[in-house]
Amino acid sequence: MKRLVVLLLGALLASLALATPAQAQGQNENLVKVIVVPGLNQTGGQPVTLPAVAAATLGDQNRAGEIFELNQGQQQPDGDALEDPNQQLTPGWILRLPDDASGQLVQLAREADNDAVEMDNGQVQGGNEVSLPLAAVLAVVGSVLLALVTAAIVARRRVSRWFARFTELLKSLTAPAERRRKLRQRKWLTTHFAADTDTVRRAYGTIGTLATAPTPPQVHALRVDNRGVTVWVTSDNVAVTPPAGWDTVDETRWRASGTPFGRNYGDGTACLVRVGAIETAGESEAVFVDLSRLDGVLAVGGDPTVARDVVQHLLNEIAQVQPGTPVLVLGSAGNVEIPAGLNRVSTARSLNPEQPLLEGETVRATARRQPVRAVVVGTPQQQADLVQLCGSAGAGWTGLVVGEMSAHWRWHAEIGGEVRIPVLDLEVTVPA
Repeated sequence: MKRLVVLLLGALLASLALATPAQAQGQNENLVKVIVVPGLNQTGGQPVTLPAVAAATLGDQNRAGEIFELNQGQQQPDGDALEDPNQQLTPGWILRLPDDASGQLVQLAREADNDAVEMDNGQVQGGNEVSLPLAAVLAVVGSVLLALVTAAIVARRRVSRWFARFTELLKSLTAPAERRRKLRQRKWLTTHFAADTDTVRRAYGTIGTLATAPTPPQVHALRVDNRGVTVWVTSDNVAVTPPAGWDTVDETRWRASGTPFGRNYGDGTACLVRVGAIETAGESEAVFVDLSRLDGVLAVGGDPTVARDVVQHLLNEIAQVQPGTPVLVLGSAGNVEIPAGLNRVSTARSLNPEQPLLEGETVRATARRQPVRAVVVGTPQQQADLVQLCGSAGAGWTGLVVGEMSAHWRWHAEIGGEVRIPVLDLEVTVPA
């Protein structure tokens, strides 16, 4: 064991001796020309494009293709990347330039060992997900290995403790890269949902088909994929026999393969919104929830940024499937933006002057189905107003809350963009 310690120590010292000079030399010599995309306040409000960059740094806008080839797919400081030569450039992006670039906007940056470009202020473009210097990686790994071996000599029972610390260290090193990867996935999901109308048609077609069954089930959620549809039914329908073409998955879910669904959209009460997706075998399967069965308030707690994204996305979905729906915002409501397709109102009375508002009613009650007539967006601090507007005995509107509060539906948002939906026993990735 002692010989192993000596060999590991010698290998570590030799690796550091070989890696450190090369790294120092690379930092001094591997300089590249770059441009930091200026903000709109610097360009007089004009968006920056690749031809504009080529004209300013190369004197020829027709050389924009060279700049695109140097930067295509390279991760930018905000986690996004240049994927299209006609793409509008985001202020703060770092673009590599050909060697003959010149002008006031041209800067010098270092090219690191992991193919990243690093500015003097620490901003990085491109490179691997975890951009650690080779010497630092060797030092961390070698130190931990030596510590593990030494601990095994002194007391074998301590090895598991060191291993746990080593695992936590690796997690802390890779966590930022994992968050960036998830953010890119969530942004892709936003674009995918905006272009995908087929799953929406199939979801509504499923509701319409099941509504014509001899004993129609009460469906409150659906999961649509390329192979079929899974529906969640309420406990009142457990004893109902699934219609022809449907199989029982468990006591709350039915499954139908293929796409035997027509264009019948049911009774018009359903308000299906895609809350997110589940990754299965490389495929993103959309998960729908029927807001007409919400009966009160949906409170999204956990990470406040992701919770705000959830409420924002639900409003965007309502604007697509039920445009013109009135929306009342209580307070700041997490700075949620109301989509153009919805009708923002300033007071509750402007929606229904004859509707009495009750006091003291709870927003947590047995679920019942009712149309989505209006949406109230608020925070837990406005619970009294939400009770009056969204309680079972109140105005009967649909409430969306950014934060934790007592409600019939409560979801929990994770920092990585996952949301747990307890009533479905499901975790989905939500759009950003």
